[in-house]
Amino acid sequence: MSEMRGSGSRVSARLRDRGAAAWAAATSHPMVVAIGDGTLPHPVFRRYFEQNVLYLADYARAIGLIIGKSPDLAATDVLTRFLHQIVGTEIPANLAFLRRLGGVAPGPDPAGAAMLPVTYAYTRHLLYSCAQGSCAEGLAAVLPCQWSYGELARPLMAAPPADPVYADWIAMFGNAGYGLLVDETTGLLDRLAAGVDRASDRLSPVFDASTRYEVQFWDMAYGVPGGTPGGKEPDLRCELPESSRT
Repeated sequence: MSEMRGSGSRVSARLRDRGAAAWAAATSHPMVVAIGDGTLPHPVFRRYFEQNVLYLADYARAIGLIIGKSPDLAATDVLTRFLHQIVGTEIPANLAFLRRLGGVAPGPDPAGAAMLPVTYAYTRHLLYSCAQGSCAEGLAAVLPCQWSYGELARPLMAAPPADPVYADWIAMFGNAGYGLLVDETTGLLDRLAAGVDRASDRLSPVFDASTRYEVQFWDMAYGVPGGTPGGKEPDLRCELPESSRT
């Protein structure tokens, strides 16, 4: 993989660096640490998958909305392969993990009520940003999920846990092919942002909101107060860029 993420000249790197505290909280979350050392109880991981299969269905829809705004075939190619990663690899894998952990997959038309509050709020943020914003704004919304998973998984590949469920999950995001796709999507955002005035300022509210939601999704799955039903929900609102306002 390239080392572009350390370069302040790239818009994607600047977006990540501006939200460094939230980014670190997502990629080094206690649940991620417990997955890496194999100590996470299986019921907790099952709760994660029960929500993640619902999340990924709307995540795929959000990427589809961005594809419709692609400025050229090269962008369409990257985004289509991004979508295939979710629909062709991650959703089937999540359903398989859920079965391995003794869970029950949602029905063919899962209701929004089946989502816990953070899952619902995160997916509404993604769908709104991708529907109402530009291609760059939509990509800024969906990128933190893809990018942070690659970053959190790579270090764990060096010493995978003995539990095959955790080892297989880490391998899905820590492999070289996944890293190359992340490089392509971050590179596409950099290219799209080149035509946006004050791109970092305009895209950061959307990118930052998604990064915060990543932390809160981990909190919810891990059982941290505020992410569980009946807990006090944090203020997740963000100010949208001017081009996204109606």
